[in-house]
Amino acid sequence: MSDHSSLFLIKPSVSALAIALSTMGSVYAAEQVADTAKTAEPSTLPEVEVKMTKEHAVADGYKVDRASSGKFTAPLLDTPKSVTVLTEELIRDQGATTFEQALRTVPGITFGAGEGGTPMNDRPFIRGYDSSSSTFVDGLRDLGSQSREIFNIERVEVLKGPSGAFDGRGSGGGSINIVSKTPKAENFVRGSVGLGTDQYKRGTLDVNYLLSEDVAIRINAMAHDADVPGRDDVDMKRWGFAPSITFGLNSPTSMTLSYYKLKTDDMPDYGLPLTSNIPAGTTRKPVSGISKDNFYGLKDRDFRKTEIDAGTATIKHAFNDDVSFRNVTRYAVSTNDYIVTNPDDSAGNIPGGYVWRSSKSRNSKTESFGNLSEFSVKFDTAEIKHNLSAGFEYSYEDTTNTPYSVVDGYVRATGCTAVTSVCADLYNPNPSDPWLGTVAKGATTTETRTQTKSFYVFDSAEIAKDWILNLGLRRDIYSTDSDALNSSTNVRTKLDNDSAFWNYQAGLVYKIQPNASVYVSYGTSSTASGTSNGDGTENLSAATQNLKPERTKNYEIGFKWDVLTNLSLTSAIFHTEKDNARVTLTDGTTTSLDGEQKVKGFEIGFAGSLTPVWQVFGGYTYLDSELVNNGPRATDAVNNGNEFPGIAKNSANVWTTYNVTEKWTVGGGANYMDRVYANTANTIILPSWTRFDAMSSYKIDKNLTLQLNVLNLTDKRYYDKTFTTHFANVAAGRSAMLSLIFNY
Repeated sequence: MSDHSSLFLIKPSVSALAIALSTMGSVYAAEQVADTAKTAEPSTLPEVEVKMTKEHAVADGYKVDRASSGKFTAPLLDTPKSVTVLTEELIRDQGATTFEQALRTVPGITFGAGEGGTPMNDRPFIRGYDSSSSTFVDGLRDLGSQSREIFNIERVEVLKGPSGAFDGRGSGGGSINIVSKTPKAENFVRGSVGLGTDQYKRGTLDVNYLLSEDVAIRINAMAHDADVPGRDDVDMKRWGFAPSITFGLNSPTSMTLSYYKLKTDDMPDYGLPLTSNIPAGTTRKPVSGISKDNFYGLKDRDFRKTEIDAGTATIKHAFNDDVSFRNVTRYAVSTNDYIVTNPDDSAGNIPGGYVWRSSKSRNSKTESFGNLSEFSVKFDTAEIKHNLSAGFEYSYEDTTNTPYSVVDGYVRATGCTAVTSVCADLYNPNPSDPWLGTVAKGATTTETRTQTKSFYVFDSAEIAKDWILNLGLRRDIYSTDSDALNSSTNVRTKLDNDSAFWNYQAGLVYKIQPNASVYVSYGTSSTASGTSNGDGTENLSAATQNLKPERTKNYEIGFKWDVLTNLSLTSAIFHTEKDNARVTLTDGTTTSLDGEQKVKGFEIGFAGSLTPVWQVFGGYTYLDSELVNNGPRATDAVNNGNEFPGIAKNSANVWTTYNVTEKWTVGGGANYMDRVYANTANTIILPSWTRFDAMSSYKIDKNLTLQLNVLNLTDKRYYDKTFTTHFANVAAGRSAMLSLIFNY
C-alpha cells in the first residue's frame, strides 16, 4: 500500500473524529451554560402540548439499546465494539424474506458464492473476512450449510471486528447472532398473506397464547413459493414451522422448549459466465452483450433441497436482582443436497458462443450439539461497580458429505463446438434441453468431526466517574479430525488438528454525558485449521492440519451518541491485521503461517426515529484492504499490495419510513456497493451498483394493514456475489409484493 493511499484513509478518518469531538465539545459547553443558568432568575415559558395517537406514532422502532447475549455486560451505548442490530420491524418494512436479504442493509457486508468444495449457503463477509461459520442462533453456533429464513427471527445482531473473545474460533471480521421469537406474556395472532409478481405467494403465522399466568406457547409458521425475478426458470419453494413453550414466565425460574424446522426445494442458480481468453493484464468481468435473464442450468438435472431440524432448551434462573444463571442446549440436524450448473468459462468455449454446463454437487448432513452455561453477576469492590458474565461452552459437530458422480457423456477438455445436453448457447440457452447423462452416489465420503470446549469471562467495571473498563477473556480447546474413504480404490485419508488458544477483548469507555460515549478497544480472534467443520472454506487438508491457528487483531476508536428521543448515532475508525496468514511455500505444497493482511477503515451508522412518525436506518463503511504478504511463490508474490477478494471499498445504505397520517405510511431506501474483486490477483471484478426499494402501507383498521413493497425499483441488473473463477451471480430484478398483515 502506498503512503498516499494511507493518507487517503487517515485524513477523512481524522476529520470525522474531529467533527465528532467538536460536536461533543459544543454539547459540553452548552451543558456548562445550562448549569450557570440555574442560578439565574427562572422564567416561565408557555406550555406546549404535543398530542400523538398511538396509531400515528412508530411502533417498536429501529433502535435497540442492548444486545441479547449476556456477554454484552453493558448497554450498546457503553459497549466498546461496533454492533449493528436489525429489528423485526425493520426487516418487515423492507420486505426481506431471507437472511441474506436482511443483511444487505448492513454496510461493510458482502456475499460470496459456493463452488466445488465450498457449498451453496449463506456466506456473508464482514470487513473482508468470511463469516459463514461465525453465525449463531440465540448464542449457539449455527452449523451446517444452509440458506436461512426470517419468519422466526426477532432480530439480527451483527458484531464487527475480530470477536474471538465473544464467539470462539473464527470471527476474523466479526460474527452474526440471530435472536429467535419466544413466547410472551400476552395473547395475540399475527401474520401475513402476500401475492406479487413472478408468481410470488407467501404466508406467515405467529400465534402466542397464555395457557396460565406462567405458561405460554408460541407457534410460527411460513410457506413461500416464488420465481426469482429476472431469472429464467429459477424458483424457490420452502416452508417452516417453529413451535415453542415457556414455563415460568413470571417466575424467577423459567424454561423454554423450542423446535425449528425449515425445508426448501429450489432450482439452484450460478448466474452468468465470466469473460475468458482475454489479453494478459485485462480485468475479467461477467460476459457483456447477453441477457441477464439467461439461465444456463438444466431443469432435467439440477436441484437443491435443504432441511433443518433443531430442538433447543433454555433455562433461566434469577437468584436475586444481582445474580442470574442461563443454560442453553441445542441438538440440530441439517442437510444440503444439490446438483448445480456452473456456467464454466475455462474450456475455451465463451469466444465461440458456447457455455460448458459443468456440474457441482453436494449431499451433506451435519449433526451438532451445543451447550452454553452462563452466570451474570453485579457486585461492588470498594468504589468500583462490576457487571460480570462468566460461562462455559461445549459443542460437537459431525458432517458427512458424499458428492454425486455426474457423468455427462461428453469430454470437457474438448470444449464446446455445438449445442448439446451439456453445452449451451451463450446467447440463447435452453434450460429444457434434454440431459442424457447419469447421476450416481460418489465414490468418496468425507466425515469431519469437531469438538470445542470453551470458558470465558467478561466484566464492565465503572472504575471512576464517567469511565468504564470493559475486559473479556476466552480459552478454547479445539479438536477436529477428517476421515475420507474412496470406496472404489479403498483408499482412506485421515487428518486431524488439535489446538488451544486464548482470545482477548479490552475497551475503555468515557461517558461524555449520559447519552454519549467515546471508546478505544482492542480485540483478537483465532481461526484454527478446519474451523468450518468441513462445510465451508476452511476445510482440513494435509497442508494445514499441523498448523497453529491464524490470529487476527483489531484496534478501534469509536463514538456513540443517543440523540433526540430515540435515535442512535455511531462512528468508528479501525485497523485490523493478520500477521500469520496461511500461504503456500515455493514447493507448491507446503503451507506456512507467514502471510500478512491488513484492513483499515471507518464507518458511521444511524438507527431510530427523527420524530415520532419518521424512522431512519443506515450507514456508510470504508474499507482499505491490502494483501501485504501473499506468499513467497512468484505467482503469489505478484499479488502483494492487492486488495482482498470479496470486499467493497465503499458501501452505504439508507432506509426510511414516514407516517404521513394515522393510516398511511410511505418508505424507501437505497443500497450502494463499490466494485468487488473476486480473486487475489484482482483480475476478476464485479462492477459497482446502486439499487432502490420502496414501500407503502395502509392501516385498514387496528387489526389489518395492507403493505406494498417494490424491490429493485429501477430493475437494476447487477451482480451480488461470485467465487474465485468462472461465474457471477445475478441479483434479482424488479419485483412487487402486496401483503395483508393481520394483528389480533
